[in-house]
Amino acid sequence: MKTIILGPPGTGKTTTLLDLVDDFLSSGISPNKIGYFSFTRKAANEAIERAAERFQLDPKKELNYFRTLHSMAFRLLGANKDRMMQIQDYKDFGRLCGIPIKKAFYSLDDGVFDSDNEYLKIINNARVKKISVLEEYDKNVHNIDVERNTLVLIDQELTKFKKERGMKDFTDLIIDFVEKDLAPSLDVLFIDEAQDLSLIQWQMVKAMWKKAKKTYIAGDDDQAIFKWAGADISHFIALKNEVDNIKVLDQSHRIPGGPIHELSQRIISKISDRYEKEYKPREEEGILEYYTDLTQVDMSRGQWLVLSSANYFLEDVKDLCEIQGWYFSHRGKNSISLELLIAINNWEKWRKGGDLSYLEVKNIYQFLGPSVTPGYNSGKTLRSDERYTIDDCKNNHGLLNSDVWFDSFKKLSITEERYIRTMLAKGEKINQNPRISLSTIHAAKGGEADNVLILPDLSNAAVKSYDYDPDETHRLFYVGVTRAKKSLHIVEPRNTDKAYIL
Repeated sequence: MKTIILGPPGTGKTTTLLDLVDDFLSSGISPNKIGYFSFTRKAANEAIERAAERFQLDPKKELNYFRTLHSMAFRLLGANKDRMMQIQDYKDFGRLCGIPIKKAFYSLDDGVFDSDNEYLKIINNARVKKISVLEEYDKNVHNIDVERNTLVLIDQELTKFKKERGMKDFTDLIIDFVEKDLAPSLDVLFIDEAQDLSLIQWQMVKAMWKKAKKTYIAGDDDQAIFKWAGADISHFIALKNEVDNIKVLDQSHRIPGGPIHELSQRIISKISDRYEKEYKPREEEGILEYYTDLTQVDMSRGQWLVLSSANYFLEDVKDLCEIQGWYFSHRGKNSISLELLIAINNWEKWRKGGDLSYLEVKNIYQFLGPSVTPGYNSGKTLRSDERYTIDDCKNNHGLLNSDVWFDSFKKLSITEERYIRTMLAKGEKINQNPRISLSTIHAAKGGEADNVLILPDLSNAAVKSYDYDPDETHRLFYVGVTRAKKSLHIVEPRNTDKAYIL
């Protein structure tokens, strides 16, 4: 029996799957007869933690089949980490072929390949779609800048390079798994985040469901925004002709009623091929605001998620946050480094008579600059087994200044100092995680916030993609809009000819 579970935003798709896992474990099915596979390691780990805690299971011994698909292939193939392609291998390959490669890797979280080299990206996309590199080139010729003939040669050389070195990549693992028919026999098979699977991953899933008594495929085609990485959404939609049952989760616990829900439905109704589904928003009515300029947006209170289609559109938001003294994070980094934050807190503790460890003092010294006698900056006279007062360091370890932190931390720029002082004056809680997060919509998928700000600007590449495949852009901004729990804020684009109109 095969069942599709469609989970619109905030309807608890993963929770529904984990509840089913609980039911099957409670009915006596052995945990090693249940497979739970997800596109991301985060979702797989959530399933492992919940099952292990509730049923006192040993994840390493009893939950062998709770993992990502590429992790499953790696394990059953008995692959060796040292034989997997790493960034240095790609750099070596680039030097041999005379092409620049600075970045090339498969994400350990979801197995998606990324590189700063367009040839490598096209080659991998072709492989996960099971088509030739020339077919992939011809489908995307409007949006890429590579030499067609060179692409063919690089593809051939990469295959030769890996074979000579005995190396594999994540895509090789999935292909080998299918060809060697390594799927285990399971009583129940769960596939989460199915809308993000590539064609070769679908082949792996189908190889597994042939040996499973029951299969549950969960996802939401409306949130399929990884087509650029090879996700095959059309395959997921076509499954409706192969399954026994389709269940739609129809109550969102995130999306508020009123204008936000209505806007999301207007966006998604523009998609030409999709599962028709209706879901109810929360009873609380949301707030939708439009602005002609970014500076009109007041983010001085509450939790915020700022979204755009590309990272460079967020630069103006970063500038605004720094001017206003708002604490934020971008691309996994907080606007104040953890080391500086610790140094400021410890400095004030130190000035009030406290003592600090060797590592705490050494961390402070890196920000003092001329406030420390030359030669002492590295803390080389400090002992790792002792604690120090501020007077100890003034008398014996080169410390020259014990004024407030912004007069003593001479290595900080005027901009950094002003930003931190403004935040402190405005009561920003810099000892906690930043309350404002800046992200691309792709990176924020699965996230949510009380307040969401969307920049509808599109890059030149995204404009070309919209002209060629508008559904992909509709899905992208649908995902963005549906991150909001209470209020949604939209800023007028810089250029309406290069923007998604919301």
